[in-house]
Amino acid sequence: MTDPNCIFCKIITRQSPSQILLEDAYALSFLDIAPFEKGHALVIPKYHADRLTDLPIEWLQRMMPLVQETARLLVRGLPCDGFNLLQSNGRCATQVVPHVHFHIIPRWEGREISWKPGAYDSPEEMAALAERLRACV
Repeated sequence: MTDPNCIFCKIITRQSPSQILLEDAYALSFLDIAPFEKGHALVIPKYHADRLTDLPIEWLQRMMPLVQETARLLVRGLPCDGFNLLQSNGRCATQVVPHVHFHIIPRWEGREISWKPGAYDSPEEMAALAERLRACV
């Protein structure tokens, strides 16, 4: 079930470009275009639901292995020392895209945590990082 007006659904159906890292029958992960840190990834279900409370439990259960696998990929492939897992619901909670998604934000020892969105230097830099991470699978 997808929503033709949802940007994440358009990524699922390949109508919008993205740097996909991992994918299975139920979910996919890709690099965030406004990362808190380079390597910041999103994991989305292939079922459109605005909020976590709207997502059928079967879909949540089926997407969680990809959340874990994506986190493992970042730790190994970047590498990073740890990560934040963030999931927001509603505009008041800073949810920008109304489609359930988990943020996996890489973190490093000794680096100050920033919650300000950043950017890649170029689309090519983002693509090269995605390719490097996909090679670690």
